[in-house]
Amino acid sequence: MSHSCSLRMAAGFLLLLPSLLVGTNVRASDAPKDPLAGTVLHAGLLPLHVDVDEGRVLMDVADLPADLLMVSTIEHALGSNDVGLDRAQNGEPRLVRFQRVGKRVLLIQENTKFLAHTSDRDEARAATEAFAEAVLWSTELIKSERAPAAQLVDVSGLVKLDLHGVADRLKLTGQGPHSLDADRSSLLPDACQTFPNNVELSGLLTFSGSGEGPFVQQVAADPKSLSITQRLSLIRLPEAGFRSRAYHPASGGFSIGRYDFAQAIDAPLEQRFQPRFRLEKTDPALARSPVKKPIVFYLDRGTPEPIRSALLEGANWWRDAFDAAGFIDGFRAELAPAGMSMSDVRFNTITWTHRATRGWSYGGGLIDPRTGEIIKGYVNLGSQRVRQDLLIAEGLLAPYRAGADPALKQEALNMALHRLKQLAAHEVGHALGFAHNFAASRNGDGSVLDYPHPQFRFDGADGIRLDQPYGRGVGTWDKFLVAHAYSQFPIADEASRLATLRAEIRSKGYDYVSDPDARAPGDAHAEGLLWDVPGDPLTGFFAMMKARERALRRFSDGALPPDRQNGEAARRLVPIYLLHRYQTEAVARLLGGTEYRYGTIADSDWTARAVPADTQARALAALTTALDVGILRLPERTLATLNPPANDYAKSPEDFDSQMLPMFDPIEAGRVATAVVLQFALDPQRLNRMAWQHAADSASPGPELVFDQLIRESWLERHAKGTDRALQTTRNWTCLDGALQVLQSGLLHAEVAATWRQQLRQLTETLEQMGRQDADASAAASLIRRYLDDPTRVPLRALPRIPPGAPI
Repeated sequence: MSHSCSLRMAAGFLLLLPSLLVGTNVRASDAPKDPLAGTVLHAGLLPLHVDVDEGRVLMDVADLPADLLMVSTIEHALGSNDVGLDRAQNGEPRLVRFQRVGKRVLLIQENTKFLAHTSDRDEARAATEAFAEAVLWSTELIKSERAPAAQLVDVSGLVKLDLHGVADRLKLTGQGPHSLDADRSSLLPDACQTFPNNVELSGLLTFSGSGEGPFVQQVAADPKSLSITQRLSLIRLPEAGFRSRAYHPASGGFSIGRYDFAQAIDAPLEQRFQPRFRLEKTDPALARSPVKKPIVFYLDRGTPEPIRSALLEGANWWRDAFDAAGFIDGFRAELAPAGMSMSDVRFNTITWTHRATRGWSYGGGLIDPRTGEIIKGYVNLGSQRVRQDLLIAEGLLAPYRAGADPALKQEALNMALHRLKQLAAHEVGHALGFAHNFAASRNGDGSVLDYPHPQFRFDGADGIRLDQPYGRGVGTWDKFLVAHAYSQFPIADEASRLATLRAEIRSKGYDYVSDPDARAPGDAHAEGLLWDVPGDPLTGFFAMMKARERALRRFSDGALPPDRQNGEAARRLVPIYLLHRYQTEAVARLLGGTEYRYGTIADSDWTARAVPADTQARALAALTTALDVGILRLPERTLATLNPPANDYAKSPEDFDSQMLPMFDPIEAGRVATAVVLQFALDPQRLNRMAWQHAADSASPGPELVFDQLIRESWLERHAKGTDRALQTTRNWTCLDGALQVLQSGLLHAEVAATWRQQLRQLTETLEQMGRQDADASAAASLIRRYLDDPTRVPLRALPRIPPGAPI
């Protein structure tokens, strides 16, 4: 190598050396900060390292249970009953596991619907591998020199997933498409918590949409930008030792199910268990014993008085049921202690939830999908429905009229508070694992799991009293529910002892009918009724009509507190004018009605039976009375007080619609009252059943008789005069609208549809004869003929919108 070349290389090295030295200094000063720097450790089920200043939360997944339960909860809600994204609303629980794959960690939802419950690993694996799991989230693993054994994940991405299905819910309820805006969504590190059995991760989720949905416009600060707080709970699964209880259809409880491919070939694949808490006696051999750990529910401290006391009293009714089943001090409800977190999965909770409008309450539980054990019970009580109860009570009692007994105001308030007691017991019953029983009202106050109508009595010539509106305490059915779900028996005796309990409750006259057989207008079961009065439906119907008549006659005399704007009277009239709506359904349910029982083939007397023909005939006759003009008519004095809303007030969906704006529309109210009858009596499913029952027993009324008494006789009735004639005419047209809509539905059996068309043709001939002197009859005949000739070219009027009734 030449000397000059060596000098050049040396010079180059000397020039490079400072750069290398500078570079070394830069790398030393810019060395990455340990990821745990600036964090505060929150110990619990899973360690959380929280850095509020930087907005970070790192979770250590190194020492995880094999499986966890994950559930989403709405913490800061939308506030719309119609959409249903409520405060403290829980989503569906998911069985999940964290799985490390190289440098990544996956959060996987396991498929709990299909499995093979067996000790044979190969058999179990064959079932597991046959059905898809779901990867919910994936993230990079973070290492820390401070905690080399830790396996850290940044949960920011996890909490910003819409795991509650908010966007789907908004779309489903007609609020339009919404998308999660990641830039306006964030982890909330100061709201993340960890407890011995659960970890809580909170995030603010912002959803962008058009803002055109009516419900988001009603409640949101900006309907185009909906910010909701979602909390994700990661929950430790219970320890072994819980004994699952096989579900029986007559148990009155809920069930959870799965397909178990390890079952014997002659056993059903679908296996169901009844959800229940782990409630154990200290001495199972004793008929009555203290318990190892009682079931305790804690009431939201945000609940005001006197509501707070009413809810606690009602929830504590269940103490009697558990005591009767032999569990001494096995249940209680109390106010949540100051500082207690309602998110701690160790505590069962009752939350007081506000919405823009009245709405439903509900109870449920976080359930171990492997066993059916209820890990945590929760109840969500809507705050506004008590106001509807008070409104109804004031409408019935008219306590503000001149000369009214001052005690009536307190009686109205007491009715609303009694309803809250019953509501608390009802929803706690759901959280304990019990389903609705809408047949319990046949036995008086047989169950808090029914939907009760307030009970009234008549006082003098025109008075109504509500001094005993609801029963007190749980009913006989409720004590059966607790005994059947929670009683401890030796394994060998359990099936027979439970069968004895079911036989005993049946011998006392209790039936069991739940939601699938009770909510649709055309449902068949004659006993599965919501908001009906106890006892015979027909007796209750005529008593309800009498109460309605008295209340309407006095409505203008003081159903409103004196400080309310007078336009509110029209809204308050609605539940009184439609007071008979639920008992009308009870009567209509007798038409084509059937009685049947839930059970197994081994149970005795489970065959279905039609409602007796004479009972059906009396039911049809009763329904015709609900279409009398005198029922549709409002007292003149009452009608005169129904002013439009005052300035800056507006009508709401709780009002009747009006085609006489701004005034109250008595014609529309009459249409609605007519539709209350028709929606049940003319349901296609009901008419199909009636046709079949009539074919089997000619004494049983068929669809022809329904048409004759509800449609034909309405049009043939002698003309009334004045405004009664207007109500009569609108009733007739509404009946015809209903009759044509039945045919339009396409749900009638072919032979029933043929009979219905024939009835319409015969009515047309009669109306044409009347039409020479009756414009309505002539127009109706023309409509029927044109529709029967070509249904596709004749638009039909829909039945009117009926303002919401439930929940009460």
